[in-house]
Amino acid sequence: MTTPPDEIETADAVLVGGGIASATLAAMLTELQPQWRVVVLERLSSPGQESSDAWNNAGTGHSALCELNYTPQGADGSVDTAKALRVNSQFQASREFWSFLLERGALGEASEFINPVAHMSFVSGAADVDFLRRRHAALAAHPLFSSLAFSDDPGRISGWAPLVMSGRAADSPVAATRSAEGSDVDFGALTRKLLAHAGNAGASEFRTGCEVRGLRRIGKRHWGVMYRQAGRSHLVRAPFVFVGAGGRALPLLQKAGIAEIRGYGGFPISGQWLRCTNPEVVARHEAKVYGKAAVGAPPMSVPHLDTRYIDGKKGLLFGPYAGWSPKFLRHGSPLDLPLSLRPGNLLPMMQVGIDNLDLTAYLVREVAATRKARLAALREYFPEARDEDWESVTAGQRVQVIAPHPKKRGVLQFGTELITSADGSLGGLLGASPGASTAVTVACDLLRRCFPEKWGGWEPTLLKMVPSLGKDLTKDADAARQSLVRTAKILGLL
Repeated sequence: MTTPPDEIETADAVLVGGGIASATLAAMLTELQPQWRVVVLERLSSPGQESSDAWNNAGTGHSALCELNYTPQGADGSVDTAKALRVNSQFQASREFWSFLLERGALGEASEFINPVAHMSFVSGAADVDFLRRRHAALAAHPLFSSLAFSDDPGRISGWAPLVMSGRAADSPVAATRSAEGSDVDFGALTRKLLAHAGNAGASEFRTGCEVRGLRRIGKRHWGVMYRQAGRSHLVRAPFVFVGAGGRALPLLQKAGIAEIRGYGGFPISGQWLRCTNPEVVARHEAKVYGKAAVGAPPMSVPHLDTRYIDGKKGLLFGPYAGWSPKFLRHGSPLDLPLSLRPGNLLPMMQVGIDNLDLTAYLVREVAATRKARLAALREYFPEARDEDWESVTAGQRVQVIAPHPKKRGVLQFGTELITSADGSLGGLLGASPGASTAVTVACDLLRRCFPEKWGGWEPTLLKMVPSLGKDLTKDADAARQSLVRTAKILGLL
């Protein structure tokens, strides 16, 4: 017999998880439905401590300006730009929404969560230099990538990124691309600002220390969200629930029992960074420099040497070094993976294991790597790096989506996937990068799917918040140029 909750209340919407996805949705609902009562539940002591935390993610503001994994090379040598164009336009939508709130004075100073940092791709070796040249030619023709510059001149690259070239042997050709329109985003700080704005507007109530235990149907179109806080059990009844709980989204959606989650599984991947706060070293680098991923490596493991601005302080980050843990969250449980197994996702997960033996081998090598090996990887991007300048820090936990497939039974997906129930009363976000950077697009997609009857009335307000909504910035050069210039000015990126 189920023990009745100590407290029962009602709300118009419940958002589970206090990360960037829930924070973005809460801020949007504040503008669209200011009379709604929105309750945001977070299991930790403050928002944005998991994948949204500044040191738990790359913080690039993923825009495909430098991430080579977004432009895969075909067997015929062609460069596929489709995902890069999509990701860049999605990040631009995020910039528009942040600009809207900044102009209204809702987010304080832009520099408290976003700062201009050039985005670079760097490769060595004749084959990779040729690939980067063709990648640049394929992207630079598009309006969103018009600022992308290419060089195979070591002297010019040294001017862009001195640490990368200083002390480098001249026995291999090198090349780089650079965009001065890149940025560094502290998604943890942004999460807190968005939630504070929603709370100050009176539409949202943010609660910490809330461990959501389950979701259950109440009637035909309501959900009961059951959680524990300070030793007491609670239930919030609402007609709409969004699960933006990072790796915990999968088990919560499974508990809800919606048909749309059947067959889905998750593969957790952990990681570490090397961090440098030595002012002398930090002052010599002002860029995010991305390389190519190792064979079998997941996209989140693409090596990069990044300038970071966190809490007003500049630092450097290198990595990530992939690892493995059965936890679905950094502050999760070793039982997360086994408890997520269901009869419906066992075959898809087994199929993925068979199809991704190279990923398994890669993770084994990474887990076994010594500090000496990790420093050797760092020196491929910073030849003169000194051991004493770098400390190890644990990165956030990611859960890659394993999705059902009609032919292969299951496929491992790198990216994010929005799951919504057929009646639109429940939604959840699965997956990892580039989730934070695309949170605005995800929120708009969620609202369109779950509230079709309200979408027409919301659209005028949404277009004020996200002017590019419904436009294809990859084809509309004028709209892309206007959006880039306007948001760069408001965000202080010029």
